[in-house]
Amino acid sequence: MEKIRNIAIIAHVDHGKTTLVDKMLQMSGTFRDNEDISDKSMDSNAIEKERGITILAKPTAINYEGYRINILDTPGHADFGGEVERIMNMVDGVLLVVDAYEGTMPQTRFVLKKALEAGVTPIVVVNKIDKPTARPEQVVDEVLDLFIELGADEDQLEFPVVYASAINGTSSMSPDVSTQEETMKPILDLIISHIPAPRVTEGTLQFQPALLDYNDYVGRIGLGLVKRGSVKVNQMVSCVRLDGSIKQFRIQKMFGYIGLKRIEINEAHAGDFIAIAGLPDISVGETVCEVGHEEALPILRIDEPTLQMTFGTNTSPFVGREGKLLTASKIQERLFKETERDVSLKVERGEGENWTVSGRGELHLSILIENMRREGFELQVSKPEVIIKEIDGVKCEPFEELQIDLPDEYVGAVIEALGNREAVMENMSNQDGQTRIHYTIPSRGLIGFSTDFMTITKGYGMLNHTYKEYRPMAGETVGERKLGVLVSMENGKSTAYALGQLEDRGVMFIEPGVDVYEGMIVGEHTHENDLVVNVVKGKNLTNTRSAGKDHTVVLKRPRLFSLETALDYINSDELLEVTPVAFRLRKKYLKEQDRKKFRK
Repeated sequence: MEKIRNIAIIAHVDHGKTTLVDKMLQMSGTFRDNEDISDKSMDSNAIEKERGITILAKPTAINYEGYRINILDTPGHADFGGEVERIMNMVDGVLLVVDAYEGTMPQTRFVLKKALEAGVTPIVVVNKIDKPTARPEQVVDEVLDLFIELGADEDQLEFPVVYASAINGTSSMSPDVSTQEETMKPILDLIISHIPAPRVTEGTLQFQPALLDYNDYVGRIGLGLVKRGSVKVNQMVSCVRLDGSIKQFRIQKMFGYIGLKRIEINEAHAGDFIAIAGLPDISVGETVCEVGHEEALPILRIDEPTLQMTFGTNTSPFVGREGKLLTASKIQERLFKETERDVSLKVERGEGENWTVSGRGELHLSILIENMRREGFELQVSKPEVIIKEIDGVKCEPFEELQIDLPDEYVGAVIEALGNREAVMENMSNQDGQTRIHYTIPSRGLIGFSTDFMTITKGYGMLNHTYKEYRPMAGETVGERKLGVLVSMENGKSTAYALGQLEDRGVMFIEPGVDVYEGMIVGEHTHENDLVVNVVKGKNLTNTRSAGKDHTVVLKRPRLFSLETALDYINSDELLEVTPVAFRLRKKYLKEQDRKKFRK
């Protein structure tokens, strides 16, 4: 037991957690000398690699100088904060990674608050020390202020600080960048000397899953820490369910972790981080015990969803042209399969061939849509909506803490834009031509704001937010798009001639030669109302030569949408058609007379 250390890596998104874990793995001697580790990364999912974000918490283990260091790499994005909270019950210490220039950010506050509440021992890693703009001493002061503000006790305030450049694989105990050496030894040594061994008590088995995984062979897999006792494969055990009932099952498979591999094991003891399979519907927070010694651990809190969307079968005229999986049964099977591994996701069958999917935020839901699209699904989704709750007879909605960093010249425009979204400014500070503003804003006000924000700040602004609490509802129309759209009235291929005639009516979303259908959104109108247009009209040709020669039509570049920007853009009477090949914006009712009836 004295030779085990259980830690989690926590930080704001993009402060370098995953890169740091990768370097610690590479430099700890865990891999064989002849093993190729150049492409190994804790971010194993394709979307994680592309976007450079951690979506799911992942376990790994390092063997270092006779010690086993179990490490959990956690997500840094607010949408996946629930995983961070549950992980704190499994570890004895945390590495808090902070960017040497950006300092403490909203998610730094969120993850540190969870760590301090759980009473774990912190080590602060000031990362990206090689940045020309690095300000390590001020950042350490900011971290100390945050610890004090969050009510850290005296032991927690005595945190050691190590300085590193994870991308270069260097670290040292001094803020002077010239002292950096190509090793992770200072960090690994600190973990062994400063983080306590697992706190376990004598007694019979207690194991509590804090995370879930799933595979088609063994079903749900519960990942967690053995809090007490020991467990073996094929052992009959009892599961104390969340409702207090008891279900007995046999442990079919058991997994441990070393490096980036999940390995089958036959036995585990208190302090080990393991995964077990055998109970098809095991849930987060349940307790696995020895038969006849059923003692439940405190139930882990799972964050409630704050945002929901309607997923439905594709009803556009182009259905089946680009995807292979488009039936209601396939979509339902895939959605419910996702709930097997993601406890923050809720799926309910709606009217007809529709499902209400609830999650922790736009990113949470958009990653599910992106994964389904890549798997060959065709579907249509609605605008994200916040989940309204009634608390003490008052309608309430989720509010978030918002932090904005931007150049001084854009401050006025951003303050005006946020004022229209019911945001309340908490404080504002200025340093070296950059302004930092803190707001409290309804989650509805953030839907669609990131696109506007990037346009206003020309890409130089940074926006970070994290869930705060439910409060009484703000205004009625927060988050709706103000401008109308251009809607196709015909089916066919768009022509350069038709698009050229419409350019003064707004911004186009399509190029010439694109297949369109009636009811598809092809552009943004310059006014607040929607306009029905013909984008497939060709030029009338005659056999008479004109006096002037024909001019080549030069069109403005169309506005193209990613999945996130499309979800941000659509209004509540519109849908997004998602296929493996394209995203198409459309009206819920494709025919103009149906839309008129709906408006009436």
